[in-house]
Parts: sequence; C-alpha cells; structure tokens
Amino acid sequence: MLRQGLYVVRGLYRDGLKLTRLAGQQSFNRAHLPASYCHQPLGVRALTMSSWPFSSPSRDYSLPNESWSPEMQKLYDHYNALCEVEEDGEKKRGAWRKLPSYNRTLKYATGGRCLSKLMQAKARLFTRNIEEPGAGFEYVVFLNKPEKSCVCVFQAGHLLEGPPGHVHGGAIATMIDSVTGTLATYLSGPVMTANLNMNYRSPIPLGSVVLVHCALEKVEGRKTFLSCRVTSSDGAKLHTEATGLFVAINVGHLFGA
Repeated sequence: MLRQGLYVVRGLYRDGLKLTRLAGQQSFNRAHLPASYCHQPLGVRALTMSSWPFSSPSRDYSLPNESWSPEMQKLYDHYNALCEVEEDGEKKRGAWRKLPSYNRTLKYATGGRCLSKLMQAKARLFTRNIEEPGAGFEYVVFLNKPEKSCVCVFQAGHLLEGPPGHVHGGAIATMIDSVTGTLATYLSGPVMTANLNMNYRSPIPLGSVVLVHCALEKVEGRKTFLSCRVTSSDGAKLHTEATGLFVAINVGHLFGA
C-alpha cells in the first residue's frame, strides 16, 4: 500500500513537471497532457500550475483574531497598510505583501489535497497545530521582495513557556527558522535549512509582541545566506540575533522522485 502510494506521488510530481514545461510555452492543447490527467479539470492537476499556488478556500491563520493584543493589531494594520500605495488617485500594490499562513501548505496548493492524503494525512505545520487562539504561535509575515527582506509580527502564547513567564528558547528558534526559511524560499525557490546560529540577548515575556526582521546577505550558487534580528515592537530592545544558511533543493526529493 505504501509503495503504491509512493508511485502515485512520483507520478503526480513527474506529470506536474511536464505540465509546468508545457505552461511555459505560448500555447498547448489537451492532447499534450499526460494521460493520467486527461479526466481531471485543468485547474487541479499540478502543484506548479498556478502563478500563486494557493487556490482553494482555507483558513488563513495569520489573520487577526480575538487573542491578538492591541499592540499586535496596531503593527498588523501598519504593515498591512504598506501593501497598497496611492498613485495619481489610484490604489496600487505596494512593495510589501502579506503572506497567508496555513496549517499545512501542501493541502492548500493546487492539486495538493491528493498529495496531502497520501503523505502523512494527519501532519500539521508545527507553528500552526494549536487550535486555541493565542495559546501558541500567533504571527503574521510581511514580505518586501524588492528589498529582499521580511518582517514578522509575533505574539507568544502561554503554551510556549520556557523560563517562568518567558518564551522557550526553542520556540524563538522555531520562529527564526520559519521566517528566514520563508524569505529564502521566496528569493531562491524550494530550500532546506542547512545551518542556524543564534545569540540570545534578552528573554521575551510571554504574551508580549516582538518583531522578527530578516534580510538577505548573499547568494552563492545553491546557498542563500540571511541575517535575522528579534526586537521589541518599538525596535529599542534586541532579544535575539541570528544568521541562517539555506540550500536550494529539487522538490522531487521530498517525494522520492
């Protein structure tokens, strides 16, 4: 059963690559499609067919909820306002972009529901597996692709305690890995974490709101180097600083292809 499921995943991945190459051409017709996809609607065939991969209705965990503090909401509104600019009386897309956040990215990618059922159907993203609002990781990421940077507004819940009344160092490392990895992915495509170096400067009180700032340092072949700083919401206090190395991968490796 497991072997059969792996073959299906490999087939989906190979067919997805074929469709991606065809989509890059000026035109293609149904006759060019792999036989295994001819009975399906065009919109649900491959992870890589959409310019923006998330296409099915889903819960975006990065939207405001009742657990957010006024400070968290204020910072969200500030960065969200930067996502639009007004030029000549018209609103246009700004340099900043709010990124959606799901409890399993694969599930909400085009064609990913089938893969999600085949590959550890009960799996959930580590930072989004607590259903109680405000109990764990409450965060939202804003990307500035022209500047090759991003900022995350993070509010730590009571289930993330390490030292009494403060956030566990592993939870802080998780957020740094998640945010730097997100930026590396948008800049370099699919990546895996190769190295993280962190220096903890001051503890973060539970329930407080901090900013996680990440920026590109350099790219060397398949390697993407980033820096990261976790500060108080006003930027006056440094909590943690880190550097990360991410290596570009062939996504087929995740599927055993």
